[in-house]
Amino acid sequence: MPTWLEITLRTFMAVAVLFIITRILGKRQVSQLSLFEYITGISIGNLAAYLSLDTDSEWYIGIVALVVWVSISYGIEVLQLKSKRARDFLDGTSTILMRNGKILEDNLREERITSDELLEMLRKKNVFNVAQVDFAILDTSGELNVLLKKEYQPLTPSDINLPVPPEKYNMAVIMDGKIMEDSLKKVGLNRDWLNSKLRQLGVSMDKIYFAQVDSQNKLYIDPYDDSLKRH
Repeated sequence: MPTWLEITLRTFMAVAVLFIITRILGKRQVSQLSLFEYITGISIGNLAAYLSLDTDSEWYIGIVALVVWVSISYGIEVLQLKSKRARDFLDGTSTILMRNGKILEDNLREERITSDELLEMLRKKNVFNVAQVDFAILDTSGELNVLLKKEYQPLTPSDINLPVPPEKYNMAVIMDGKIMEDSLKKVGLNRDWLNSKLRQLGVSMDKIYFAQVDSQNKLYIDPYDDSLKRH
């Protein structure tokens, strides 16, 4: 078999295996990966490259290595789901960096975070005045979560005993020009309602690329033609 053809087949195989692995291990953002998951991701990527390009070795050797890595990773994920102690050991625990408005210097040193880095992390949370912070905790993902002092928190309807109706989440009802029948049913609407709304707006169905219904049954549309008015 020509080398170029073998590499092509190996690459397709590597992509297929990586897709299956991703489906098995689930969805995680990079910022949500634990240290072990991060190492596993790098190792699996390297093994996939090896499977794709190392024509001197048998292809099944790379598959075996991938299966072993995935089995270990999956086993550890199952263990973490069942054991809090295992989660704490593998992922670590959250660290409190500020409590009652006071910076905990020892915890900063433990996490090797400087004062400048703490201020930068606070600014990313739109907090520019340290005096406004009541509590700040560094999660295992590396993200800082901040609780402002009561007097600096945004006012909510419950603070002034204002009743609010139950909120429904927005639902896409047209996507890529196709009506999402299931989405319409979930919000208690139907195709007739949608056609009626579009007639009121003076737009035909075939002109719409995307449409979304909000909690008040207000329809937002995005036509294929960008020169047309959005509603």
